[in-house]
Parts: sequence; structure tokens; C-alpha cells
Amino acid sequence: MSPIPVDPDGPEELTAPPEPLGAPHHEAHLPPGVERGPATVRAFRMLLGNTLIANVTTSFLWFALTFWAYLETRSVMATAIIGGSYMLFLAVFGMVFGSLVDRHRKKPIMVVSSVVTLLAFALSGGVYVLFGEEGVSQWQQPGFWIFVTVILTGAVVESLRNIALSTTVTLLVPEDERDKANGLVGTVQGVAFMVTSVFSGLSIGLLGMGWTLVIAIALTGISLAHLLVIPIPEVQPHLEEGEKRPTFDIAGAMTAIRAVPGLLALILFATFNNLVGGVFMALMDPYGLELFDVKVWGVVLGVTSLGFIIGGGLVAKFGLGARPLRTLLLVNVGVAVVGMLFTIREAQWLYVLGILVFMALTPAAEAAEQTLLQKVVPFRSQGRVFGFQQSVEMGSAPVSAFLIGPIAQYWLIPYMRTEDGQDLWAWLLGRGDTRGIALVFFVAGFIMLIAVLLAFVSRPYRQLTAAYEK
Repeated sequence: MSPIPVDPDGPEELTAPPEPLGAPHHEAHLPPGVERGPATVRAFRMLLGNTLIANVTTSFLWFALTFWAYLETRSVMATAIIGGSYMLFLAVFGMVFGSLVDRHRKKPIMVVSSVVTLLAFALSGGVYVLFGEEGVSQWQQPGFWIFVTVILTGAVVESLRNIALSTTVTLLVPEDERDKANGLVGTVQGVAFMVTSVFSGLSIGLLGMGWTLVIAIALTGISLAHLLVIPIPEVQPHLEEGEKRPTFDIAGAMTAIRAVPGLLALILFATFNNLVGGVFMALMDPYGLELFDVKVWGVVLGVTSLGFIIGGGLVAKFGLGARPLRTLLLVNVGVAVVGMLFTIREAQWLYVLGILVFMALTPAAEAAEQTLLQKVVPFRSQGRVFGFQQSVEMGSAPVSAFLIGPIAQYWLIPYMRTEDGQDLWAWLLGRGDTRGIALVFFVAGFIMLIAVLLAFVSRPYRQLTAAYEK
């Protein structure tokens, strides 16, 4: 079959034909109008390069904001609120973003996302100038939260292009290469994390927040300019007669999810894991900043993010095996064990090693989940499913992040610094000033391990594995 000629910057009225009724399972899940091959794979790799620039930009400013906020306030609760708010915004807008991705071509969606992010980062610079450094550095004052919210908005809107990127793997990459393509996505994220981890800490430590904003705004502009020249062959998504696609198309997402036995259970499992993961999100940076100077901590995150590159590179080279769901659960066993052990003693080397292993495991887990969804969910519904997945999975993390911040700040950390607390838990966690956070990490990892082991023996695990193998 020859591809439908597509002008990637052509008129919006170009639409794809509807999927034929009764089409074979594998054909019904392919995007119409595009024949995947070397040219589309090249376009995907160009898109990955652009994603690297965009992720570097957003991660650079996000890490810098987190480091800066903790150093200015020395409040675990403030960083927990910031991290939890980010996850909450992702949850609220996931379905909106997913519906937009299914309704429009992917490149225009990515361009709009980049424009909004650029405007938000530029506005944050204006807020910084308006309120002054003193006005935005006190977390009890409105200037601080206005500043944080504007940056947060830019970071959240970038997730729109990440949902679109997940669908372009299906759009541009042949099916038998998608697990490796998802591994490349993990590698790119790892490179971005490594670069930004190092330079965010150095930028805050040496240049301050003002120049950090200037750098982020410039990089966002470069990313947008590069995106505009990437050709993405695609057709305008087709709406069937009488079909309505509301802004919050939860019904459409649920229809696609229920059509695959076991898929809803997978999303719920990931949601629970994110509930536990919110604990780590809220406390990892405060723990690291207690062990290291901010400039050193940034370098530590940069070095340990080599794990992302290693893990993503291995997936890109060897794939995920015949059963990506099994790979996903095995990886989660590893993550849970790391979470239990990497702070059982107040030792820098142990924390660094644990983060390195955690980051090496993460790309395989993400690639497995993406590859599975790209196979079993029809292309025309993938944006909504990815958006729904983001909403429910990310929506769980703020709950634990918002809860654990005050609990750690006002109860566990002070308690574990007392003689009674140290004596009671020394057999497990040793002694030191950070044992309160360490106790939280151990319990969270143990809960995750139990959940993964139960998932292995569940009926949805067998159902979803069978659906993938059809």
C-alpha cells in the first residue's frame, strides 16, 4: 500500500478516512495515511532531538526552582506543596491534553505547547523583576507563590507535547521497533536529566535564580524554532458522523480501555505505585540537600542520571522481550527493593548508588507501559488513553506528597532526632539527622513491593498479557 501524500504543514481540512469496521486487530490499531519506514523513523528521531532540547529547558528550570525553594525556605512542606501541585496540575489537565491530541495533528499540538511554555517562562521572568529577589523568596508571601505558579504552568503545558510524542511512536515507527524507540525516549530523558541536574545546581549556586530564568527562556525559544522545521507526515484525525469529542472525553477513554481486558487494572496498579511514589517525589531532594551542598547535589543527580542513559540504551538495543508487562512488574520489584534500602544508613555512597539503580530501572518500566498501550489501543484513541493514564496516575501522587510533607516536617523528622526515636529504630535505620525521611522511604518501598507481588498472581495480569500477544 502506498502512503497518502501528506503535506505536514498543509490545510487542516485534510482528514483521515475512518478505520474500516471489522478490520483485523493489528490493522485497526495503526494510524491511517502514513506508511512507516526509514523516512518516518528519521522524522521521529528529529522529534526526539527537539524533545531533548525541550526537556533540558523545562527540567533545568524545574530542578532549579526546587533547589532554590528549599534553600530559601528550608521547608520540606514548601517543596512538598510545589511537587504535589505539579502532579495535581498534570492530573487535572491530562484528559484535556489527551483529547486535544486525538482531535488535532500532532505537530501543531507540540508547537502550541512550546509557545505557551515560552510565554509562561517569560512571564515568570517578569514576576521576578516586578517583585524582586526578596519578594519571591519568602514562601509565606504571595510573590513566592505567584512566581512558582507561573513556572509550574509552563512545565505542565509541556506535558501536552509529551502525550503527543507517545502517539508519534505509533505514527512514525514500525510496530516491531516500538519498544526500542520507547527505549530511545528513555535515553533522551536521561540525557536531559543528567545535563539539567548538574547545571541547575550550579546555576542556582553560582548565578542565582535571575540568570537561571534567562537561560531557560532562551533555550525554550531555540526548541520552538527547531520544532517548526521538523516535517511530520500526518493527516487530520477523522471524526465519524455524529461523533462528539468533548474537552473531557472520559467516556471515550474508558471505552477504549474497557475494550482491552486487564488494561484498567494496569492503570490502577500504576496509580497505586504513583501514590507511593509521591512520597519519594516529596522527600528525595530535601534528603539529598541535607547530605550534600546544593552544587554537589546537582552534580550527584547528573552523575546518577547516567542510569537513565544506561537503562534506556539497553532497551533501545535489546528491546523488552516478548512480554513487556512481565518486564514492567519485574522492574517494579527492583524499584521497591531500592526504595527500602537506599537510605537505611545515613551514607552518601548508599544514597547515590540507590538513585543510580533506580534511574537505570525507570526507562524499562516506562518503555514497557508505553509499548503495551501502543499495541493494544487504537491510534485514534491513544491520546485520550495516555491522557487518562496521566490524570489518574499523576492524581495519586499529590495526595501522598501533600500528606507526607507536613507529617515529615512536624512529626517524623523531629521524632527521629530524639533519643527515643533513634534508640527504637537504630537497628534498622542507624543513627543520624535524616532518619525520619529514611523511615518514610523504607515503609513506602515495602508497601510497593507487596503490591507488585500481588499483581504477578492476579487475573488482569494474565488477561493483559494475552491481549498483547494477539
